[in-house]
Amino acid sequence: MASGIPTVLTSDELMDKAFRRASKLHKSGATIFDHKKKTALAKVTASGDIVVTTLNEYVNRFPRIEKGEDFFPELVDLTIGIDRYKKSLGAMNWAANKVEKLKNECLRGLRRTKDPSNVESLRGSFYGRLASILKQISGDLEFLQGAKNMFRNLPNIEPNIATAVIAGFPNVGKSMLVSSLSTAEPEIAPYPFTTKGIIIGHIQDGWRRYQIIDTPGLLDRSIEDRNNIERQAVLALKYLTHVLVFVLDPSESCGYSLKEQFSLLDSVKRGFPGVPMLIAESKSDMFKSDSKEFKFSAQTGENMEEMRENILKALRSIRFEEDE
Repeated sequence: MASGIPTVLTSDELMDKAFRRASKLHKSGATIFDHKKKTALAKVTASGDIVVTTLNEYVNRFPRIEKGEDFFPELVDLTIGIDRYKKSLGAMNWAANKVEKLKNECLRGLRRTKDPSNVESLRGSFYGRLASILKQISGDLEFLQGAKNMFRNLPNIEPNIATAVIAGFPNVGKSMLVSSLSTAEPEIAPYPFTTKGIIIGHIQDGWRRYQIIDTPGLLDRSIEDRNNIERQAVLALKYLTHVLVFVLDPSESCGYSLKEQFSLLDSVKRGFPGVPMLIAESKSDMFKSDSKEFKFSAQTGENMEEMRENILKALRSIRFEEDE
């Protein structure tokens, strides 16, 4: 998402960029006055255009984000703040229009003046007011640069394809399950509020493709034990989750008792009401319980084809509006 977003300059850096460009311009004229006027016109035009073009580039190349019931708007609102983000982009638009108007007023004044002493006065006044406008949006420029860095750290997840999200305690075999089911090496991407990057894999099913995701640090603790920000992160994840696969480790070699694992399962069920859920026991090569839950081993491949088919069957039932 951040690949097309330009680096945002500070107000001082943008002003320096405009002044450096303007300082290199010198125009010849029939008289000394004509030379001064033409040079001033060129400097005002160049410095104003650089600022306007740069600010408009920020407005046009930052992604449009609107609040709504979707994964990325929720995540952006949580990590960046959509209202503050839109305010800062609005400030760029305001400043660009203000500078354009100011530049045109100065150019009209320069063209009309017949007083040599007025040329430098008009140019100096324009520079001062230009600097004042940029100073007013300095906080917004800094915010947008921070937002760019945040966008760069958001996971590259496709929100419009059916997605299975894996839940369960650490070390129950979730990451190995994602790797075993994926058609290629899963991508590890950063995600806010997790101690590790989330693991994103894809399952190919004929012409269709699905996502399968493990989210370390998000769905491996009770939702009730989280702070408000972490709960919001789980809420954002809910918009992405079409099928939830909960992995139990009956061998308890993960370091958590079955009682603790079932308690987490109950918490996840409460947190994802209405989301189809598959429950499966891992590490069947080490231990098989007497339960009726599906059993598999990603380590040895035992029942992995059936596990894959169970997940695919659930994902195939997901329909998006464009599929109707």
